[in-house]
Amino acid sequence: MDVRVGGRFRIRFRTNDGETHEVGGAYRDVTPPQRLVFSWAWHSTPERESLVTVTLRPDGNGTLLSLNHARFFDEAARDGHERGWTGTLDKLERLFT
Repeated sequence: MDVRVGGRFRIRFRTNDGETHEVGGAYRDVTPPQRLVFSWAWHSTPERESLVTVTLRPDGNGTLLSLNHARFFDEAARDGHERGWTGTLDKLERLFT
């Protein structure tokens, strides 16, 4: 991860069923500690680039994280990413509660 505008990232992970996946992209906006915008494309389908925006803002004694993933190739891609992000954010929430 090279977290700066124009910097790139790559993530490789294995799912419970043993499949390996790889995704990467470039950072388009880095505004610590409030906003992170980056492109998102799977290694297997690099032409299907989408856009992720993460915002953080104070919320009482904690922080509210908002994630918007847009510009999907089709509805199936949107639905798959919704399941993936929901599972990921649920795991993140468990770390802090």
